[in-house]
Amino acid sequence: MTENTDQAKELGVALLGMGTVGAEVARILVENADDLAARVGANLVIRGIAVRDTGKDRGLKELGLKKSLLTDDAEALVGRDDVDIVVEVMGGIEPTRTLMLSAFKAGKSVVTANKALLAEYTGQLADAANKARADLYFEAAVAGAIPVIRPLQQSLAGDSVELVAGIVNGTTNFILSNMAEKGEAYETVLAEAGRLGYAEADPTADVEGYDAASKAAILASIAFHTRVKADDVYREGITGVTAADIEAAKAFDCTIKLLAICEKITDAQGAHRVSARVYPALVPLKHPLASVDGAYNAVFVEAENAGRLMFYGAGAGGAPTASAVMGDLVAAARNKVVSGRGPRDSAYAKLPIAPIGEVLTRYYVAMEVADRPGVLSAVANEFTARDVSISTVRQQADTPERGARLVILTHQAPDAALSATVEALKNLDVVTAVSSVLRVEGTND
Repeated sequence: MTENTDQAKELGVALLGMGTVGAEVARILVENADDLAARVGANLVIRGIAVRDTGKDRGLKELGLKKSLLTDDAEALVGRDDVDIVVEVMGGIEPTRTLMLSAFKAGKSVVTANKALLAEYTGQLADAANKARADLYFEAAVAGAIPVIRPLQQSLAGDSVELVAGIVNGTTNFILSNMAEKGEAYETVLAEAGRLGYAEADPTADVEGYDAASKAAILASIAFHTRVKADDVYREGITGVTAADIEAAKAFDCTIKLLAICEKITDAQGAHRVSARVYPALVPLKHPLASVDGAYNAVFVEAENAGRLMFYGAGAGGAPTASAVMGDLVAAARNKVVSGRGPRDSAYAKLPIAPIGEVLTRYYVAMEVADRPGVLSAVANEFTARDVSISTVRQQADTPERGARLVILTHQAPDAALSATVEALKNLDVVTAVSSVLRVEGTND
């Protein structure tokens, strides 16, 4: 790494992981060494790179780095006296959590992109960082290059955030966008996403919403000063979304997106609670999130005084994610130089988590019904019985085999009432099948 003679001080960096993101972090550290030193006030020096296989070619020679930097002993690397900041991009829960706790115990700051770990152990990690008076930065854990964490922690620190909603998983957004554009079935587009590298060999974490749920937990924790875990997030994936649903959404001037929604809701007594949920939903085409296509991400924020804000960009990929990691690394390094600290964990509000059944939502319900008089009345009665108001009813083309396809949009109602209505519809003699149930978001209703 190029030495800047104007910067006498050095800060040692331990890099845990040398995959797609780790390789980009190393590249940026080498290629931008002088600029980084000028911005930080010290040289950032890679002390070691922890990997599982030290024999694998990591491209270090091309970067002008020695192969001796590689080690399979991450614990020893983290514990070195000449390491000031640990950058974790190896993923997984263990041994990653233990390594981060060891780093904090030794007074080192940590930069991580590990959403799954943060969604489960944010409290433990934040407490360890506070005890050690060290920094924990994790901008890259939620939306790649998009700055979301820092605006919530700092720019909006004096405001009251009411809603954070967004598209935070590029794989599912690519799939749904292509289904809408090409009219193809979910399975066909998923296969294409795999061929193009947008979907993993096992896409479960993405398509079933687990990845988005982890990110929602992190966003909700920061926005509402309450520790929220992934298990607190209501979750549904996109595997049940059909080409017919996509076409029906278009007829209602909507598109379908997998949304992560973090919302502060107020009950009749004025008490606040946190709702964190992930599911595919119909979004009006006029809503800013509706135009976010392909593998891009976007996060929409509503605050009491700032109003509506939206952050958009590349939500994944080596270079975009490394950009966010490097922003955190520079911040942590600057704090080391001046003996300062970055934003601390804020969980003072301790708001309860609202169960999904108490959340006000709208439903899109598609069902196959018998094509005979009285059907619509029977269906409508089930909604009325549970105080659910119907907004729109559309009957699509009849088929001799399955009868008529009926599509209903509701007004807002408690999710429990809507869910109970759907279960009742399934038991009606005139209903052959309830083929699809989705929620509707982004409307004024």
